[in-house]
Amino acid sequence: MRIAEARKLELKEFLSIEELSVLMDKEQRFSIETINWKEFNYKPDVKFSIAHNDNEIVLKYYVKENYFKAEYTESNQNVYEDSCVEFFVSPEKDGLYYNFEFNGIGTCLMGSGTGRENRRTDVEMISKIRIVASAGNKPIPERHGEFKWTLMAAIPFEVFFHHKIRNAKGKTFRANFYKCGDKLSVPHYVTWNPVETKKPDFHQPEYFGEIRFI
Repeated sequence: MRIAEARKLELKEFLSIEELSVLMDKEQRFSIETINWKEFNYKPDVKFSIAHNDNEIVLKYYVKENYFKAEYTESNQNVYEDSCVEFFVSPEKDGLYYNFEFNGIGTCLMGSGTGRENRRTDVEMISKIRIVASAGNKPIPERHGEFKWTLMAAIPFEVFFHHKIRNAKGKTFRANFYKCGDKLSVPHYVTWNPVETKKPDFHQPEYFGEIRFI
């Protein structure tokens, strides 16, 4: 099982998402590099860093891939069909987990529940997440050739609305991180912690790793 440590950012003042992005470049990076399904063997170069502050979990993804598109612009659209990075996380041992899925221009699909059905979350909740993508926020049709992009997301604790999280320090969440692109010319499904299913399926909390907030 993969384990990542998320350091607390001791901030003396409120920082913009752009300022947080600069800080995250100094944090440890973890690779999303596990190919679980042989028929989908394309592997982009993907890393993430994770930290927390008094109010948020902070994520930054670093991606280099040969097939990129970002066509969805509205919250809760099927962003996993674009070039997409994902964070699935379970704060407690109660079977509930949240999925945060972002395409390359920062459009977010969010869900919560105990299984893959009926997971869409109200757009108002998504609006609380601070997001910035290096590719901008305008739709981009598929392009081929090496494309590098980053995505920053600061997820407030209040967004985990099934739970009462005051802070994360000292806690351990179960989680997995993914990179996918269901409708790219060359689809891919890459994970941080291995997923041992016959077909690609990210809704598998039994295969989550651990995030230790220090």
